[in-house]
Amino acid sequence: MSETQTSNNQLAHPSDADVTQSRTDGASREAALLPPVDVVEDVDGITLYADMPGVPKEKLNVQLETDSLTIEGEVAIDLPDNMTSSFVEITIPRYRRTFSLSKELDGEKASAEFGQGVLKLRIPKAAHAQPRKISINVS
Repeated sequence: MSETQTSNNQLAHPSDADVTQSRTDGASREAALLPPVDVVEDVDGITLYADMPGVPKEKLNVQLETDSLTIEGEVAIDLPDNMTSSFVEITIPRYRRTFSLSKELDGEKASAEFGQGVLKLRIPKAAHAQPRKISINVS
């Protein structure tokens, strides 16, 4: 990925450890890796890029609620028939990351693309947060 400009104004991430996260209701979840994420903010909203290599589209889940965003994906490595792995370095085969969202973002108009192991999620700013030009009448 290219160098990006990030901002914490619209999206905040937790300071969890790099390997595991737990639910706030006390229930435990399986261990998961935190995917590396770039967030780019412009005047119209934010674009999030999450690197999730080995995750097929069918095993990717993006959940956007009023004030939070959760991305999850399960790694699936396809092996040809009659072959088995003799050595595997992927010990935690899933990604999970949760972010808090600003009320200035409009989750209803979010869009997502996924290709080559990279999730691109665009969340525009809500109409009330968009900059607007005010015309001035001369009298």
